[in-house]
Amino acid sequence: MSTTTATRRPGPAVAPATAPPPGPGSWRRLAAAAWPPAAFVLLLGAGWQLMAVLADSVLMPGLGEIATRFAEIVVDGDILTQLGVTLGRVSLGFALAFAAALVVGIAMGRNAIVRRFFEPAVLLGLTVPGLVWALLCVIWFGVGLANPVLAVALSAAPALTLNVHQGIRALPGELLEMTHVYRFSLWRRLRYLWLPALQPALFSGARLGLSLSWKVIVLVEVFGLSSGVGYQLNNEFAAQSVAGVLSWTLLFGAVMALLEYGLLQNLERRLTRWRKAVAV
Repeated sequence: MSTTTATRRPGPAVAPATAPPPGPGSWRRLAAAAWPPAAFVLLLGAGWQLMAVLADSVLMPGLGEIATRFAEIVVDGDILTQLGVTLGRVSLGFALAFAAALVVGIAMGRNAIVRRFFEPAVLLGLTVPGLVWALLCVIWFGVGLANPVLAVALSAAPALTLNVHQGIRALPGELLEMTHVYRFSLWRRLRYLWLPALQPALFSGARLGLSLSWKVIVLVEVFGLSSGVGYQLNNEFAAQSVAGVLSWTLLFGAVMALLEYGLLQNLERRLTRWRKAVAV
């Protein structure tokens, strides 16, 4: 009895799969997303230049004068230092406000007694102007780090807390009952129910909180600190340089745009990939 052994010939080598280059569709999507904000910026610049020409006043400089002053600030080399100081203060204050709002907002959404207890504080915090928090923190804490951090936290926390509270109240009752029936721990409820369901409220609250934080940190740096973008704005105001004030303001706007388009929107898309997109 003979046994025939079949030998397998090696096939042709298969090249490793590589990601296809971006096609025309990718560029079209990028252009469709970029042209609306670009059109707004161009229209805003054209409108400002028209007003500057019609006013013909040193109080309303043209785009050329603003660009010249902006270039001087950049060439001076102090822009990154001052911006880094301001960003550090805003980050610490916003992180403190976010943590406090998450704890208090979830507790308010889950317990009526806690909600009634914190409601006056949230309403008071929403009505108190940022200027008041800036002045009080300057008086209470002087020129230390606690001054800007607490001023930012006190200004941003009420709006963040309200967003978290509304997000918790909007949760379907069936999901809450399911976590109770299956005896989810506090950590599992936070990880698998509350945080995923709160993502829209958290991102909208983060945008609102960051905008409030920027406004308050400028006031704090104007009134009680000797560094940061607000301090530079105060120097430009003292020198009666409208172009300088607008240049530092444009820097603020550029940072906010970078945070929005470079960080928040990308993070939101990444964390909400599981949501079904609506095509109509």
